[in-house]
Amino acid sequence: MKINTNDIRKMFLTFFKKKGHEIMASSSLIPENDSTLLFTNAGMNQFKDIFLGQNKNKYTRVATIQKCLRTGGKHNDLDNIGYSENHHTFFEMLGNFSFGDYFKKEAILYAWELLTSEKWFNLNQNRLWVTVYHKDQETYNIWINTIKLPKNKVVFIKDNKNSQFNSDNFWQMGDYGPCGPSTEIFYDTTNAYLNNSINYCTNTLKGQVEIWNIVFMEYNRTYDGQLIKLPIPSVDTGMGLERITRILQNKKSNYEIDIFEKIIKSIIQFNPNININEKKSIHIIADHIRSASFLISENILPSNEGRGYVLRRIIRRALRHAYTSGMNKLFFYKLVPTLIQAMEEESLLIKKREKIIQNILKQEEIQFNYTISRGIKLLKSKIQKMKGKILNGKTIFKLYDTFGFPIDLTADFCKEYNLKIDYEGFKKEMSLQKKQTRKSNMFKNNHELYIDIKHHSIFVGYNKYEIKSTIQQIFVNGISVKKLTVGESGIIILNQTPFYPESGGQIGDIGIILKDENVFEVKNTKKHGIGIGHYGILKSGEININQLITAKINIKNRILIQNNHSATHLLHSTLRNIFGENTVQKGSLVNDSYLRFDFVCYQKITIEIIQKIENIINYYILKNIPINTTIDTFNNAKQKGILALFHEKYNDIVRIVSINNYSVELCGGTHSSHTGNIGLFKIINEKSIGSGIRRIEAITGKNAVKFIQKKEIEIKNIINILNANENNVLDKIKILIEKNKILEKKIEYFTEIELINIKNQLIKKNQLINNINILIENVHNFNIKLLRTIIDKIKLNLNSSIIILTTVNKNKIYFIINISKTLNNNIQANKIAKKIIAHIGGKGGGNPSLSEGGGGEKIELLSSTLNNIKQWIIKKINQ
Repeated sequence: MKINTNDIRKMFLTFFKKKGHEIMASSSLIPENDSTLLFTNAGMNQFKDIFLGQNKNKYTRVATIQKCLRTGGKHNDLDNIGYSENHHTFFEMLGNFSFGDYFKKEAILYAWELLTSEKWFNLNQNRLWVTVYHKDQETYNIWINTIKLPKNKVVFIKDNKNSQFNSDNFWQMGDYGPCGPSTEIFYDTTNAYLNNSINYCTNTLKGQVEIWNIVFMEYNRTYDGQLIKLPIPSVDTGMGLERITRILQNKKSNYEIDIFEKIIKSIIQFNPNININEKKSIHIIADHIRSASFLISENILPSNEGRGYVLRRIIRRALRHAYTSGMNKLFFYKLVPTLIQAMEEESLLIKKREKIIQNILKQEEIQFNYTISRGIKLLKSKIQKMKGKILNGKTIFKLYDTFGFPIDLTADFCKEYNLKIDYEGFKKEMSLQKKQTRKSNMFKNNHELYIDIKHHSIFVGYNKYEIKSTIQQIFVNGISVKKLTVGESGIIILNQTPFYPESGGQIGDIGIILKDENVFEVKNTKKHGIGIGHYGILKSGEININQLITAKINIKNRILIQNNHSATHLLHSTLRNIFGENTVQKGSLVNDSYLRFDFVCYQKITIEIIQKIENIINYYILKNIPINTTIDTFNNAKQKGILALFHEKYNDIVRIVSINNYSVELCGGTHSSHTGNIGLFKIINEKSIGSGIRRIEAITGKNAVKFIQKKEIEIKNIINILNANENNVLDKIKILIEKNKILEKKIEYFTEIELINIKNQLIKKNQLINNINILIENVHNFNIKLLRTIIDKIKLNLNSSIIILTTVNKNKIYFIINISKTLNNNIQANKIAKKIIAHIGGKGGGNPSLSEGGGGEKIELLSSTLNNIKQWIIKKINQ
């Protein structure tokens, strides 16, 4: 029976549903509230808080098909693509999970049944091999005694590099977080099983395909490397869809399965001249079109930092390989329709955003063609200037990093000129860049994320601003304590709270927690798994756990925040109405002072459009529309087409905020009761913050009124200064600008005459010694720009010259040195600059022909310094 990828997805989910598992949807490729990860890299990412005991799941058994991306960090497959038949940047992970339910034995039995049963995948048992962490005797015994695997087919894997818990069979999602021993199942694609022999070493099996990894989550690795037992042992398994499909479809490579078969066929159709034996490049293009399309579908855009940088790198890597394979026409974006067809049901989000994905890929492709042509010009220029026979590593890396120029293409160009490339120098530059990237793009988690929350906090602050509550826990510097004393800063966990925790762009509430005369000032509120943390300082008295207290938010501050939040919803809907549904949110900030909204937009926003946005929003404010909130299931909300943000993680039960039918969104934040409470909406700033991303900053209510009044006062002051009125102020300004232009031209004219006079006067002071012109003079009260201009004019009149000009401006000395290149063997400008700086101070530098500097303050030594320099020069040219 021929089985396709979609069949395998359904079989996997059906199997585990029959085993009592709840089927849950894939989470976003962008991890929610987890700064330790750049992208979702495993099926367990969305359950991290559950494994850590910081949150609870209503299901103890779950199965998912998770979209994953591995391009950096601990799990990085990017460099393997094209060289491995088993790896991908984007892939789908089939996973089943147990949260304190079944453990090792049941997890192994389920995996074995699915893989080997005639009802399911029906794999040949003789082709299956297993690895086990070398200290996990219990798992080993299950494979030998329960599954009845021969002992020679169960391989113990030791720790790597003599470091404990650094093993292929001790799994962890990153440098920190949940982890535990694992057992991996391998499929033998060779015929080694026929004679019951296999090549293996202490750490990995050779020539076998790993198809399933079963992880027993028992520990949390902390920042200092300690392993702490998790509250409940859990199971996390992962089976790569592409790998198991390869096995079930009896293919030699992942890139031969049905999904890639269609994509690769399309790649070849777009370039009939491509060498079909050049599998490396074809595989990279096929892999990267999936990664790029899925990332863009989740609102990641190409940029020069963070996730956008990874996306751009993926796109350009594919285009580089296309270029070197002979593809010289735009084609990459044309693969998107084929990808949608190949991925079937899993491509719904891509299909919804098909046009915008194609537009972004097309623009990147056009830009790549431009940068690579610039790279060729730079390479030819460097080759022409070369004195040796080896192109240095810095140039090769600049071509690679700045222009996306592949090193093999650089090598090909150099061959035409009988040149070699400094490959070791290139690797050194690459290594330095990687270190810098790691420093600048570190996704580190705050230690506070791992405070040991044992109590659930209930938020009741939508309608209640002051309540009685009980202190459940107190933390100081991440450590649980029993009390806070005056002056101490800490985090307080309450059983219920009116304080809204920072989320969805809305800042956390501020206020006070008090017990009689004991007052804790809350400066911020954040969510911590199942708990809500109140950050602040104890202003007076003492506060203890289990105390009954009063929690009271700052109402004025909350009202300002929720007015801005409701205005943000109106802004989002207005932008979508003006620019279309592809105008998706990229980020937001809502606080008590203003709102900030980032969104995808590929056109410039004019003042007319800004005023149109303001007019529409203020229209809905004036109508004083009730802002309603309702509760529904997430699935119902999706079916109704209610707007949701892809990067947010929603519970099964969601909150819907509606402003008539004009704005309907899923939102957990706080809002005004009516649009009229917002008062007034005014945009104060609009700009581009990246390729295809624009930012609007706006204010509301009293802040908006104050802003307009301030502008009104500024206009009145301008009118008064110009001795104008409201009707002729623009004409007055235009007249003033024209007069200013005329005066500037006159200044330029007279400045030019003055410079010519100064030049002529200086040339008269020139000394001719041994046919060399020497001019060393101080010019009064010039700036460095005028010094450059005057020295350029003097050079035209003096051949074979040494010119040193200095000036004193605002008690600082500035200098320029110009020496004819024919004299550089004997006298160099940069050496003279060092001598001047050594005497008068300041900084400077340059080359043998031209140097400049400034900042020296030893004005009293200037005359003698110039005289000494002159005598030194005369002595050098007389030698």
